[in-house]
Amino acid sequence: MAAQKMSLSKAINASLRKALENDPKVVIMGEDVGKLGGVFRITDGLQKDFGEDRVIDTPLAESGIVGTAIGLALRGYRPVAEIQFDGFVFPAYDQIVTQLAKMHARSLGKVKLPVVIRIPYGGGIGAVEHHSESPEALFAHVAGLKVVSPSNASDAYWMLQQAIDSDDPVIYFEPKRRYHDKSEVDTAAIPDPLHAARVARAGTDLTLAAYGPMVKVALDAAGAAAEEGKSLEVVDLRSMSPIDFDTLQRSVEKTRRLVVVHEAPVFLGTGAEIAARITERCFYHLEAPVLRVGGFHTPYPPSRLEDEYLPGLDRVLDAVDRALAY
Repeated sequence: MAAQKMSLSKAINASLRKALENDPKVVIMGEDVGKLGGVFRITDGLQKDFGEDRVIDTPLAESGIVGTAIGLALRGYRPVAEIQFDGFVFPAYDQIVTQLAKMHARSLGKVKLPVVIRIPYGGGIGAVEHHSESPEALFAHVAGLKVVSPSNASDAYWMLQQAIDSDDPVIYFEPKRRYHDKSEVDTAAIPDPLHAARVARAGTDLTLAAYGPMVKVALDAAGAAAEEGKSLEVVDLRSMSPIDFDTLQRSVEKTRRLVVVHEAPVFLGTGAEIAARITERCFYHLEAPVLRVGGFHTPYPPSRLEDEYLPGLDRVLDAVDRALAY
């Protein structure tokens, strides 16, 4: 199939369809994923085409969804479990952290758990409480889990394929406010490795590092800065565990400045680890401290205030100006 333009949500649907076609052991499970096709219609049409034994509507019980997925994986299946919204994952946190993440080590490598947990995450859709969280750092902190997030349709398609093929558990965070963003997807391409960062825009004066929903904001900031004669390099991290520090280091050694952007709170967020590690690796190259832009250390606000909470163009460009002023 030639490359075609599709939305991020359609790319995920196409990726799930491909996985179901390729491997009879792949099953999809979650609340309303079957007849309804998911609240975001990501799984639309899959139950009709592959049956109720492959695309399974579950009870409203996230701990049960993940626990069942672990049992299926122990029996040789490759389950793809959907958590309907980010804030709903916490009833399943115990299963994910104490069972899913640790079984491989607990069994001295004898047991593999090829489970993918899809989680629509982040704000920007005007939702109610518990529907706009960014809990990626909680999972990236847990040894035994891979944690990734695509920012565009092509990555959404390929990274999900790679996650399903992985013998390790993968938390696959989907930036829900980018579901309708379109880009080219070549389903015959050779994809980048799952955990490789990608330079989304080359530049010389400063590196902007982001992932998931914030990559578009970083690219917009780079475009705005270019109008003022500033050359910003944008690195799409793509993976929060493991992090591709080598690609990031090469960029920072060139630009000598780094600003990390994510929706999640700055306090103890993914950017904190990146700032510490890049400071260690690039101390003699840096001409400014690594700066972070993110959410505030507060509960996610009501939707009428989320534009104030979410890092936008002005906050990113302010950090860029502060870094360049050193």
